[in-house]
Amino acid sequence: MANTAPSNSAEIAIRARAIARDFEAGQEVIRVLHGIDADIRSGEMTYVVGESGSGKTTLISIMCGILWPTEGEVEVFGTDIYKLSDTELVNFRLQNIGFIFQQYNLIPSIDAAANAAVPLIAQGVAVEPARAKATEMLDALNIADQAAKLPRQLSGGQQQRVAIARALVHQPRLVVCDEPTAALDASSGRRVMDLLREVAVASDRACIIVTHDNRIFDLADRILVLEDGRVTHDGTDMPEDH
Repeated sequence: MANTAPSNSAEIAIRARAIARDFEAGQEVIRVLHGIDADIRSGEMTYVVGESGSGKTTLISIMCGILWPTEGEVEVFGTDIYKLSDTELVNFRLQNIGFIFQQYNLIPSIDAAANAAVPLIAQGVAVEPARAKATEMLDALNIADQAAKLPRQLSGGQQQRVAIARALVHQPRLVVCDEPTAALDASSGRRVMDLLREVAVASDRACIIVTHDNRIFDLADRILVLEDGRVTHDGTDMPEDH
């Protein structure tokens, strides 16, 4: 495991309490999260792992204000996000959170640099400075030479790195990643993880990563294991039975 984890006095970036989530399947209601308590600490790279269907993506979506919980409360940097209005929640996410999801969600009609610049432009930064900053981030991911290409002209791995640049370009306090290395080879995956640690992990920032990629387990500061919608392990090492 990474040896950069802070002491127990570290700020709690996310405090989740009694989180439950139900989904309707026809006339049946299925509970996919069962009263989860979890703290995500600033200065740490926290992994959420578990089998498919264990509730990982649902949990991080609730933690970052994308999916409402059926029950429970979530505080992000001290703000109870589900007491915000819809507009306040959108603005809170824009200012504080960067997202890297499996679906890259790139805008097909604009080039890679413009896609990566979207959060800055949404914050009111002028187009040219935003594009320049986005190109710097693409360079850090070793794809600055693809900056003028449209998404359809990029490989899956290149599109993923554009999505990662977009998530990091505005230096959010919280970075939330769903399988950020899934489409990358081992070398590119390590480069992305090194960048995430450099940009997203600081005393006032936190990073959550959902992953199945055992090539990067050693980089975690903390690992949450989910099974059937419950946290079965919260520690600095992967349990032996995983």
